[in-house]
Amino acid sequence: MPQVVDTESAKEFMREALQKVDHEELLAICADVERKSEWFRERLAPDAIESSSAEEYLDVLARIFATRRKRKEILDRHGIEDLRAWTFDLLYSDADVKTRFGTFTGRIEGFNETLSRDFASELLHFTDPDRYWLWTRWMWDPRTKTGALPLVTHAAYDFGGDDSGEVYMRVGAAIAFIHQVGEAAEFQTLSKSIFGTDVFLSSVYVVYVYTVLRLRMTQEFNKVVPGLSEFSRRLLGVHERS
Repeated sequence: MPQVVDTESAKEFMREALQKVDHEELLAICADVERKSEWFRERLAPDAIESSSAEEYLDVLARIFATRRKRKEILDRHGIEDLRAWTFDLLYSDADVKTRFGTFTGRIEGFNETLSRDFASELLHFTDPDRYWLWTRWMWDPRTKTGALPLVTHAAYDFGGDDSGEVYMRVGAAIAFIHQVGEAAEFQTLSKSIFGTDVFLSSVYVVYVYTVLRLRMTQEFNKVVPGLSEFSRRLLGVHERS
């Protein structure tokens, strides 16, 4: 199989990230992401989902970057009973993950498809990080063909698919390759867990955004953009919530 990961680009992004933030701070973000996953695993265990209140589910939505600001709208539109049932099906039904992902995203109506994809992938990834991966708009946006993943994979890699479930599988395969080669290629030195790869990819995206803003925006605008640590924490849903 052709090489998937562009290791030289990955190394360069990591070097640029470490010029903006200390290695220890990135390790601290990894630890916070691990704690987020522990919280999800406890809150979204099968019995916990079935008994969760509306307020408890709002807290879940508040910890997901894409749903935080729309959490009350999501709950009002769909109701706690449906959200509980759909979340249980996504995480624990016997169907394959491709089918479960597509079914869940199709059920979230009244919001753009990007939100529903981010929502589904965060529920899966943070509840069972050893089996499922994170697919968010900042990792791969099919509409704009941008994100962290195409920046550190070779152009020949195909992220396309006939539906959201199929794309989720393609994204997951790319992340698996990045995670597998990251330590040996010395660009992912944060953690042997998948959370180190999550933080690495968030750093790649932040460095990319900084580059775009520097080229397109005024110096005054650039000053209000958050630093790499805060930006990464926001993307990963571990920044202090209001």
